[in-house]
Amino acid sequence: MTNQPYGQQHNGQYGDSYEGYDPYQQQNQQQEPYPQQQQPQAQEWPGQQQGQGYDEAQAQQYTQQWQGQTWETQMQAPVVAAPAPVAEAPHVPPQANEGAAGAGYGPATIAGNARVTDAQRARLEGRSPIIEPGIQPAGLTALLGLLLSGTAAIGSYALVVPLVVLQAVTAAGWFRLNGMWPARQGIALAFAGGVTADVALLAAGRENGPAAIFGTLGVWVLLTLVLQLRSHADPDTRMYGLMATVASAALAIIATGHLAADPDAVTVGAAAVAVAVLARALPLPTPASVVVALLAAAGAGIAVGGMTGLGSGGALLGVAAGGCALIGHRVASYDYPSRFVHFTAGVALPLAAAAPAVYLVGRALA
Repeated sequence: MTNQPYGQQHNGQYGDSYEGYDPYQQQNQQQEPYPQQQQPQAQEWPGQQQGQGYDEAQAQQYTQQWQGQTWETQMQAPVVAAPAPVAEAPHVPPQANEGAAGAGYGPATIAGNARVTDAQRARLEGRSPIIEPGIQPAGLTALLGLLLSGTAAIGSYALVVPLVVLQAVTAAGWFRLNGMWPARQGIALAFAGGVTADVALLAAGRENGPAAIFGTLGVWVLLTLVLQLRSHADPDTRMYGLMATVASAALAIIATGHLAADPDAVTVGAAAVAVAVLARALPLPTPASVVVALLAAAGAGIAVGGMTGLGSGGALLGVAAGGCALIGHRVASYDYPSRFVHFTAGVALPLAAAAPAVYLVGRALA
């Protein structure tokens, strides 16, 4: 735009065609009757008034020309692009990012990089998408295992206290491991199944342990079926909920096997699980860690077995319980689980999975 006043510029170019226009005069005449005027004629271009055709040179003449600086460049400071921050995540090849975006995302980035899940990034980089619970959940598993081992030597009613805790953590961890959260009704149903199995076993006696466990499991499977049939969810969701609830209840009920087993077997087996899980959490390659964990479980079985009367048979029991515990540990490590999974399923599944081995091997050695 030019720096000339508005009126001077237009009066010089357009002549007297705008001479009588005064917007402020119209505002002062709002209260007066509006005078009747003739309809204004359409304004013609200067080229039309002279009888000449419109050409590109005349259009350029009446185009506004920008001269000097505008108020925006005078009032605002120039914008300088901020340097892009360095992403903290490992670099992923651009060609791999194109097909890697999923429903879940890793840490957000502000550098324009594609966001992928940790499991997807691990697969793209050729690494295993499995994260093990680590030393802290292993410590909690060892603590709970030692409580089971110590209370088993005291009596059945003392053993029930840590066993109920184990069943509650097992039910919650299995639902979260399957991605179903919140699932308070399913967790409560599975936990109630475990407590019912405990009560039934205490009432029937240790010699009737299998009947109490399998009877409770059958009733809970039927109860879960009835509840799922009353659900208004779509068939796929009901089937998925049915399988998760049945599996969670089965694990909580099977954990009652610690209460049904011989007290000496529980003492040896729980101690072996505690040592095996701690050894598995050591920073070693996976094959070496598994071998070390099994050897540690066998050693714990021999040591504790010598104190309980099982003797050298404690080594077999320790290896069996330790092997089942490693299976439960591996299940809790599936496909980048969350921290909550590590501190529930990662803590409880090794002990719950070892219950059948403790019961069967303990009866064979007794």
